[in-house]
Amino acid sequence: MENQQKKRRYITGLDGLRALAVIGVIFYHLMPGKMRGGYLGVPVFFVISGYLITDLLRQEWQSNGRIDLKSFYVRRIKRLYPALVTLLLGSTAYITLFQRNLLDNLRAIFLSSLTYVNNWWQISNGMSYFDRFNNESPFTHLWSLAVEGQNYLIWPILFILLMKFVPKKQNIAKFLFIGTLVSAILMAILYQPGSDPTRVYYGTDTRLFSIWLGSLLAFLWPSTQLSEKIPIQAKRVLNLAGGISLSTLILAFFFLDARYSFVYYGGLYLISLAALVLVATIAHPGANWNRWLTNPIFSYLGQRSYSIYLYQFPVMIFYEAKVKNIAENVWLHTVIELILIFGLSELSYRFIEKNKIKWRFDTLKQFFITLKEPMSTGKKIQYSLVTVVVLIGLFGIVTAPANLITQEQREFQEAVEKNTNAAKDTLINPKEPEEKVNEKPVNNESPTEEMQQIMTRYQLTKEQVIRGKQLEITAFGDSVMLGATLNLQEVFPHIIVDAVVGRQLYDSVEDLQKLKDKGLLKDTVLLGLGSNGTATQGQFEQLMAVLGNRKVYLVNVFVPTQRWQNDVNRLLADMAAKYENVTLIDWYDSSQGQVTWFREDSVHPNEIGLDAYTSLIAQEILKE
Repeated sequence: MENQQKKRRYITGLDGLRALAVIGVIFYHLMPGKMRGGYLGVPVFFVISGYLITDLLRQEWQSNGRIDLKSFYVRRIKRLYPALVTLLLGSTAYITLFQRNLLDNLRAIFLSSLTYVNNWWQISNGMSYFDRFNNESPFTHLWSLAVEGQNYLIWPILFILLMKFVPKKQNIAKFLFIGTLVSAILMAILYQPGSDPTRVYYGTDTRLFSIWLGSLLAFLWPSTQLSEKIPIQAKRVLNLAGGISLSTLILAFFFLDARYSFVYYGGLYLISLAALVLVATIAHPGANWNRWLTNPIFSYLGQRSYSIYLYQFPVMIFYEAKVKNIAENVWLHTVIELILIFGLSELSYRFIEKNKIKWRFDTLKQFFITLKEPMSTGKKIQYSLVTVVVLIGLFGIVTAPANLITQEQREFQEAVEKNTNAAKDTLINPKEPEEKVNEKPVNNESPTEEMQQIMTRYQLTKEQVIRGKQLEITAFGDSVMLGATLNLQEVFPHIIVDAVVGRQLYDSVEDLQKLKDKGLLKDTVLLGLGSNGTATQGQFEQLMAVLGNRKVYLVNVFVPTQRWQNDVNRLLADMAAKYENVTLIDWYDSSQGQVTWFREDSVHPNEIGLDAYTSLIAQEILKE
């Protein structure tokens, strides 16, 4: 019969697409300078999820004329919760034993993840997806599961209402299409250029368009109603469309950085459309893409993509917290982390996901019965280990502090606030020197007590201190330079400081141009950029176009905990060699082996380090 539901088919090529998506996400975190758009694996997952869930709901509706909501939610819980709960308890136990600095707010993080509202919890608590220095949590990535979970809760109910009260399926498709546009427009409206985009990146309202585009495809392209026998020309069109969309995604994975404004002004929507086209060509049995994306490696990765996604971020956070020289051996540590990620994912898939734990009341009873068996039995040993991990995890959750700030963190925050206020004051009330520098400073006068303190603290001569007090200079940089504002002011009282936490080199041109337009860009410029991520030669050249022929002093970076350190320093060295008016100040080389110079993040200088940082800069700028 025509209205009889066709046999459900497993689309193996979608495992291939999942494999590509999870590879993108992993390498976005492991090698952000090379896989700048790997985060786009998430909207690909969203489109696949929206398509498959809605396709299954349509099949059930056609077969039964109704949707069993209870069965739907139970299936989702059985599919998602075992691996998620295992990750949460296992990671919490590890944190409790070995990384207690991550205990802060752990209870709220655990509960928000378990209830699939973690994205909104992170937004409300000012967390940033793009700040690895101040947002070091192994559960940051669970925001995307929350978005999907909220859709799983709402969409089946909305689906039933639409099927009952909107008889024409094309009208349902129109409704979904309008919904995707509203979501994308909301993203564009809420996005604020130059600020952290986490709100629109995390928001369910601003990310729903990817999932609903998949749902829209399920109405236009139901998997059970696609014919394998199609005209050769139609097959060519489908294959070409799939090739173009896959090429678009791969290029975007490598080049579409998450901080580009284009991403939030329709870029993510276009990427989701490309994913939609690729899903459509994979799902169609008349095209070749299902076969082309089906192979043992892709099938292996695709089937385990959920576990891989769960474990990739915790492994990186835990491992990199113990290894402080990631930047010096990037490939070695990348291989080690990949082994750990895939090893844990395989265990999760084999023993948790594939095992399909049965959620019954007698399961817990059976668990305790097994615990009473002799210790010699293998199952007793396994269950005992599980019990220990669960108890440690629960202890960590119960005892975890809320909004705890350590003494060092409090001191750092206070220092940042003081330096921020001082920097703002230089922009609002810039000080002009009263007189020009003498060509030959007077040497027959004894230095004042203030001058002597500066000479001693920063290892400067009397002549250098005098020149520093007269020099007009603009300092432009990120949080490392911001932290040195008060120190730099001691040597250069007339300095103008524009430094911001989290500033990236590649999005600094506009801010630098504003300084120039206000007449605050002096003839001597100190640049301290690169601590927060990589950049390209073209982006640096845009900065130089603004700076012109000014004398530029370029401070390289010391960020041993981040993979981009050496890439940034190579770029800065190349640019210093290319431009005659650029002088490189080698903070990286000076910092080698100086563990007492830095705070616990090994990046931001403490009081001792700030003296060394300022001394290095002052000696270079004031050099004879």
